[in-house]
Amino acid sequence: MPELRVHAGRHYAVQFHYALPDDAWCVELSEAVPAPAAWAEIPNAETHLPGAAFLVAVIPDEDPGLEPTVHIHGHDEHVIPYEIMRWFMEQVAEQVDRCRIAFEQGEPEAVE
Repeated sequence: MPELRVHAGRHYAVQFHYALPDDAWCVELSEAVPAPAAWAEIPNAETHLPGAAFLVAVIPDEDPGLEPTVHIHGHDEHVIPYEIMRWFMEQVAEQVDRCRIAFEQGEPEAVE
């Protein structure tokens, strides 16, 4: 489930997924988009969903010697407020810690 945050009237989303071909966790930052109008009648439904990711942190969990990296995606410029960037990087740092701890404990598939 994505984590959502509002900053200066804009919605942002952080989402985690496992990229099997890379043997790595990915943490994605995107601007969130409004959920379908049909969801408005569903109790506790999300009002926003992750959009297209413009930052993706790739965190290898099979080889502790591989360095986590951040990839920038998109054709147009994205202005990322400092507080949103800090929030994203905190999420990345926590995932790196989870992966390293799991690897040390012999559990390479660190769960988000």
